[in-house]
Amino acid sequence: MQQITSLPDELVRVAFRYFEGLGTPFALGAAIRLRHGDWDGLARLSVDPRCYIDSTRYAADNAAACFLKKLAELPNSTDRRAEAVSKWWAGEKQCYSANERLSGYLQKHRGSNPDLVPDVDEFFSSTRKIVLDWLGARPPDLIVGRHGPGATFSDKGRNSTVPDKMFRNPSLTRDSMWYLPQWFGTQWGAAFASRHGELSWTRGNRFTTVPKTSLTDRSIAVEPSINVFYQLALGKAIRRRLRNNTGWDLDHAQDVHRQVACESSVTCEFATLDLSNASDTVARNLVELLLPPGWFDALDDLRSKHTRLDNRWVRLEKFSSMGNGFTFELETIIFAALACATVRKNGGKGRLGVDVFVFGDDIILPDGQHQNVEAVLRFCGFSLNTEKSYFGGVPFRESCGGDFFAGKPVRGYYLKQLPSTPTEVIAFANGVKAMEDRYNQYGWLSPKARLLIVQSLPTRLRLWGPQALGDTVLWSEDSTQWTTRTRWCVRMVKAVKVRTRITPYKHFDGATVLACATYGLGNTRPSADFVYDEVEGFTPRDGVSGFNVGWIPYS
Repeated sequence: MQQITSLPDELVRVAFRYFEGLGTPFALGAAIRLRHGDWDGLARLSVDPRCYIDSTRYAADNAAACFLKKLAELPNSTDRRAEAVSKWWAGEKQCYSANERLSGYLQKHRGSNPDLVPDVDEFFSSTRKIVLDWLGARPPDLIVGRHGPGATFSDKGRNSTVPDKMFRNPSLTRDSMWYLPQWFGTQWGAAFASRHGELSWTRGNRFTTVPKTSLTDRSIAVEPSINVFYQLALGKAIRRRLRNNTGWDLDHAQDVHRQVACESSVTCEFATLDLSNASDTVARNLVELLLPPGWFDALDDLRSKHTRLDNRWVRLEKFSSMGNGFTFELETIIFAALACATVRKNGGKGRLGVDVFVFGDDIILPDGQHQNVEAVLRFCGFSLNTEKSYFGGVPFRESCGGDFFAGKPVRGYYLKQLPSTPTEVIAFANGVKAMEDRYNQYGWLSPKARLLIVQSLPTRLRLWGPQALGDTVLWSEDSTQWTTRTRWCVRMVKAVKVRTRITPYKHFDGATVLACATYGLGNTRPSADFVYDEVEGFTPRDGVSGFNVGWIPYS
């Protein structure tokens, strides 16, 4: 994304009122930086909860630091992509060191007899048993693949919808060819065969970046289409095995993490740990050392072993990265098993969902165990993010997007992109409104900033309604502000609705349409009497064609 040299005047006024409403010296300092265009200073604002003794002051200062921190268009002097590339290479070096350090233990696992530290070898043996109990010896023989929402190695940009993926020639790596018999048994594979398509073979994935903060991008990998189709299936299989064998449900784990973090910010019973660059530092040898051979072989066949970066292929030291369909579940299993084994070795229960909680690289464990777990993670090639890890008597805990200071929520609002559409402006106003409601108990954050945002909307789109309707309305608890009517005994609220463009299925051959139908894909357009019976096509990636005012049912 091309960087701009300044922010729009409207946003500068909103941000200035926002900082002014917070009223603390730190927030006023942010306002001064904004007034003088000190973009680098604004991007680097941060606060440390360890330096505060009450939640009120920390919440206000943190709200000021967070407001523009993740704004992709915030001007600054850093090259965000270069920062991401540098961090990616650092992760590869870290994985190389871990692979060298773990190679002897892997050889012992394979049956050779190198000279090893007995206690470390015994620890890895106990960790492997935990993973085996959780996952079983091997994945299911048949897995149901699924498409992800993003691009693939062969499907780019706007041509990365599910029908596009099923219509174009798919891409895959050589090692994933063992999944072709299963794939040809799907309607996607049948559609490919009916038009005599040609498989697109590739050495691996493609490096790209997405915005993370105003100072750096996040590196991700764009995987081949058949690879990611079955990567997502194995990720789902890992979730299912974990839920069935431990009771730990990753689909609802975030809520548990936030609850435990909230309670521990008062009791200090648990520590919350965060890792730096976790997805890019899962070393290849560590995965082979800990996973049952059946699982490792299946994951290894589907992963990309090379990445195309700056027009050259790089052989990977990491096992997988963000963009791979099973990376999240794999790192959850690895971190959870290492943490549980460590806690058990040091006198704790070490039970997932009881005294160890793991969601990706968010780790919660008994407070006295954090040093032991950190040492194990460091040996395995990971680095603790000390800025975002909290333990001991600090009355602050953070996990899964929940920040709590002495039991009170203190997470700030992040503006991640310049609002350019009516719904984005409404979402901006509602985000600031949520901050006002959260911090109303403190008596600060006046509504001036939100009023400026609302005034930027055309008058006909300034529609108020309940929070349950999301960002189709400006949130208001006062129902007298809503525009309502009753139709067919149903209460309707006037709101901003997105008008989408439909791409007809007639642009695709019959085999592709059948594949989409069996996959469960299809948009329907309602008739005048709200009967959804006419299947017309699908919404493309850039399918928003405009906005209008309509009625939404609400009870």
